[in-house]
Amino acid sequence: MRKQLLILSVLLISMTVFGQKNELKTAEKAIKANNFSAAMQAINQAEGMIANADQKTKAKFYYLKGKALYQNGANSADLEKVGAAFNQLIDYEKETNKLKYSNEAAKIINDLINKLAASASTDYNTALSTKNSEDYEKAAKEFNTVFMLSPRDTSYLDNAGLVYFLAKDYDNSIKSYNKLLDLNYTGVATVYAATNKDDGKEITYNDKKSRDLQVKLGLAENPRTIQKESRRESVYKYLAQNYAAKGMNDKALEILTEGRKEFPKSYSLLIDEANIYYSKGDEAKFKEKLEEAIEMNPTEPTLYYNVGVMNMNQGKTDEAIENFKKAIELKPDYADAYNNIGAAIIDKTKPIIEEMNKSLSDFDKYDKLQAKQLAIYKEALPYYEKAYEYNKTSISTVQTLMGLYENLDMTEKSKELHAVYDKLKQ
Repeated sequence: MRKQLLILSVLLISMTVFGQKNELKTAEKAIKANNFSAAMQAINQAEGMIANADQKTKAKFYYLKGKALYQNGANSADLEKVGAAFNQLIDYEKETNKLKYSNEAAKIINDLINKLAASASTDYNTALSTKNSEDYEKAAKEFNTVFMLSPRDTSYLDNAGLVYFLAKDYDNSIKSYNKLLDLNYTGVATVYAATNKDDGKEITYNDKKSRDLQVKLGLAENPRTIQKESRRESVYKYLAQNYAAKGMNDKALEILTEGRKEFPKSYSLLIDEANIYYSKGDEAKFKEKLEEAIEMNPTEPTLYYNVGVMNMNQGKTDEAIENFKKAIELKPDYADAYNNIGAAIIDKTKPIIEEMNKSLSDFDKYDKLQAKQLAIYKEALPYYEKAYEYNKTSISTVQTLMGLYENLDMTEKSKELHAVYDKLKQ
């Protein structure tokens, strides 16, 4: 009984090997005849039997599969599948140390990469001009396909993530950036470049030796080595912005927290974190993060300005004015900061006006309160005048300044601003 089973087993293996080789011959003939659908049909038939094949047969299978998918470079070819098949072949032959088909496969992949990368760059530049989501989407898909063709070139996946984001395709952008984090991508790289003597365009090379040879042959000039800095911080930044764009603020904060653990001195990630707290309506946390940012970057006027706004919202008028003045100290033409100092000063008239409304029949008290009110208006006036000096197109500033002139009986100045106001309304 055992002999019979053994004989049967040997017979089955022989039939499997025969079937594999038969299907591969069919696929090879179909490829030569440009009948790629028939080639793929034969490849699919052989695929189920390939696991136990010998090295030579397996390598040929991977090669023919790549060729059938490639379709001699036809537009209908699925380039991601082409890349997967040929990369599987290259990895397998490298593993077995028998390189029969790898050079041809690598050449096909490199040609596809160069063509597609150039097309992606052109489409991206077009998108920058048109600002059209569809143009961005096209470029992003091409960058992503280049990465699929050459998974070692992670910078193309980084490009895809960014351009998907610009296309507002947040799901694919998130997918790209999460993949980069999974791959521990940094973007740090040494780029070897030179200038093409024929057209003056920059060429990049895989290694220094290739570049130097081109220069030696007189085909290129001006050789240079470019050190690319880490892009990992930006991966966290854009991943968080994608989640925020989808309204997933808590997830965005989770990503930023993770990013700040890795980059604790990142001003950019801190500001993004602050902005998300603001989007969530958490003004206390927003202010806390801004104050942390001031410690990190004490010469940025907008930080003091925004803390001033938060202080105003919390009724801390004097603190707000101090922040706005600090912003002006750093940026003397900061029109909004001047405007807000004026507004903070005028805010002090609220209790006076309330008391005036209660004292309509007590003329002496009313006159004294009104005098205090006008004194505050005089204090606020120069700040609004400065705000108008640096921004003559703000209707709200013009309206407030016009009202101050009227209350302070500055008739001529009020008339001048009325003319400005009428033009701005048009």
